[in-house]
Amino acid sequence: PSRNIHAKVYISRYHEEDRDFGDVITGSSNFSESGFVANREFNVQLKNSIDVKFALEQFEILWNEAVDVSDHCVETVNKRTYLNDTITPYELYLKFLYEYFKEDLSIDDQLFYKNFPHGFMELKYQEQAVINAKKILVEYGGVFLADVVGLGKTYISALLANQIPGRNLVIASPSLLNRENPNSWPNVFHDFKIPAEFESVGKLDKIIDWGTDRYDNVFIDEAHKFRNENNISYEKLARICRKKKVILITATPLNNSPIDILTQIKLFQKGKNSTIPGIKNLDHFFNSLQKRLKDLDRKEDYEEYMAVVQDNSKQIRDRVLKHIMVRRTRSEIAKYFQNDLNVQGLKFPEVAPPEPIFYELDETLDRIFSDTIKLVTDKDTFSYARYTPLLYLKEELSDFDKTSQRNMGSFMKTLLVKRLESSFFAFKNTLDRFINSYENFIKAFDQGKVFFSKKYWYRIIDYFLNEDYEAIQQLIDEEKAEEYPADAFKPELREKLVNDLKTLKKIQADWATVGNDPKLEKFIDCIKNDGCLTENKCIIFTESRETAEYLHENLEKQLREKTLIYHGNSEKAVLNKVIQNFDAKAKNPKNDYRILVTTEVLSEGVNLHASNVVINYDIPWNPTRMVQRVGRINRVDTPFDEIYTYNFFPTQQSNDIIKLKEAAVAKIHYFIEMLGNDARLLTDGEEIKSFELFNKLTSKEFITGEDEQDESELKYLTVIKDIRDNNEKLFQKIKTLPKKARTARKIKENINLNEYSLLTFFRKRTLEKF
Repeated sequence: PSRNIHAKVYISRYHEEDRDFGDVITGSSNFSESGFVANREFNVQLKNSIDVKFALEQFEILWNEAVDVSDHCVETVNKRTYLNDTITPYELYLKFLYEYFKEDLSIDDQLFYKNFPHGFMELKYQEQAVINAKKILVEYGGVFLADVVGLGKTYISALLANQIPGRNLVIASPSLLNRENPNSWPNVFHDFKIPAEFESVGKLDKIIDWGTDRYDNVFIDEAHKFRNENNISYEKLARICRKKKVILITATPLNNSPIDILTQIKLFQKGKNSTIPGIKNLDHFFNSLQKRLKDLDRKEDYEEYMAVVQDNSKQIRDRVLKHIMVRRTRSEIAKYFQNDLNVQGLKFPEVAPPEPIFYELDETLDRIFSDTIKLVTDKDTFSYARYTPLLYLKEELSDFDKTSQRNMGSFMKTLLVKRLESSFFAFKNTLDRFINSYENFIKAFDQGKVFFSKKYWYRIIDYFLNEDYEAIQQLIDEEKAEEYPADAFKPELREKLVNDLKTLKKIQADWATVGNDPKLEKFIDCIKNDGCLTENKCIIFTESRETAEYLHENLEKQLREKTLIYHGNSEKAVLNKVIQNFDAKAKNPKNDYRILVTTEVLSEGVNLHASNVVINYDIPWNPTRMVQRVGRINRVDTPFDEIYTYNFFPTQQSNDIIKLKEAAVAKIHYFIEMLGNDARLLTDGEEIKSFELFNKLTSKEFITGEDEQDESELKYLTVIKDIRDNNEKLFQKIKTLPKKARTARKIKENINLNEYSLLTFFRKRTLEKF
């Protein structure tokens, strides 16, 4: 045509026998749904034959000037619409990935870093974590940095702080605030020149007194410790986090109950009005999952119970955590960032399967061992009345106080059992303290006085929830108490006290006949003769400070070499020695010690990767503890090619290794079964059976975090990024494919489809399902 045509004219002709010649409609309406329905348009209808003939004449003129555009139209339909069959299934798959990861691809090059410390490795997997975390933080106000242990979450946090505006507060354990520790938060943030204030988890009051408006971003290390919404520390932390950007750093965010993760999420999301797509009421969602567990009996319906646990975990990951968490395993990093790791000269160490060490109890010792467990767990032989006296008050207790007292009894029972398994030395000392405490209590009772403190109990619970067992023992030793008149209690209190004391003295008499310590003997033999333990630096973990001191003394005596010990009451200078001798990146490295004996205080927060051996002298009743301990040496920058773990288990004497294992599992089963419902305190709330505990404690996959069934989305992001970076022509084609694209292919015979043959992607506003 000589000029562009903008007119909208619709001509109708009728049959010759009809009354009218035809009609013409002209106006603003395009021939489209919006032109006819959606928009407000204006048109006129002309019925005079002269008007219709004029319109027909103009149409014929334009038709004669027309150009054939058939090929162009076909090409447009094929390339720009879904009305074609040239799109391959692979291209459609890539279109799915492009649409899902569009934002990730667009911000991939938007990170800008400044003030890199000297020698810092710019690792692609850490940068990818920052990209994802920044996006999540903007969208939801908080994010979990939850890579498995040893991948550098502290450095990822510093890189993220580099990217977000505002004033920073870091809350961490004291060991990770120590400037002598090269990997401490103050040192890492200082190296990146990131301004921040740092405070210990035990000094939240101080932060509140300063004023919480001073901060915009709150980084919480070891966030899993705040999984109980009902303790005082959590309430204080929630106040600090209100209206802030919250970054939760933890390798173990989802541990036991669904409620554990809910309490952490509620530090940045409202329980009944969340912004997480599809889950507006988080409280209802998580309480529904919890109810599914409460409706089942863990013992009677164990298989169904564990199936529900696994399904709950999957729902939490797929419906909640995928939106607010960055978590990758080592195998994923090694697989999808292999080229970058090779360029940087890094590789992950091989983790050997944890090796069980069985210490054998002879027939007499095995009987005493088993009888002791039975006596201290049977309510008919031992009531723990010394630690639950308020249950025997004549006046009615509140339900809260009753529950608190019963929990106290359960805790003391678990403490005794743990000490027995830890070491005979620690158990005997604990037993002596129990007897002394009972005797003093009965003596005071006979003088008309009963001493107890509710405040004492609350502090114990708080320490217990924060896993500070040494602080608990110190409170018990100090005997802090309030005075009550003896006649305020029922007579049965004294009867229970006397019966308990009788049981304790019987146990004491039984153990007085035991002179040997097969666990220590086996330990010393391994340290002296196992090639791995004689040639490398070793980290020995125990929950009991007394066991640590006992091992320290015997190691120095037997090996005649200096051994370092560190626990919660150690001086700061000792921690500096730990770092200098066992942190591979220490500023002032030394080699004065080969063996370190420590308690849980070093299970998190301090790198000990100048060693490649962890020995768990106590059974890690909650297997997550073992993961955290091994994480101290299983670091991305370790100088070792292989990591070793040893776990001690009690068993009966046998020359058959299979029978030794079976007997060890039976012993674990006996511990758990005799404690009954109180076993939850032994395992820190984790629902587990004896054989599962043993299998986890001897599983390479478990300690490396590779036992998780679900992969992260790295697999798919890597595919589309590879297309973008290495096949620009295909990438541009994928970008321009219509969103309603469709395709189909007939499957050839004898082709096996793998488990990922069906892929779905759904989007509704911000809600995306892939």
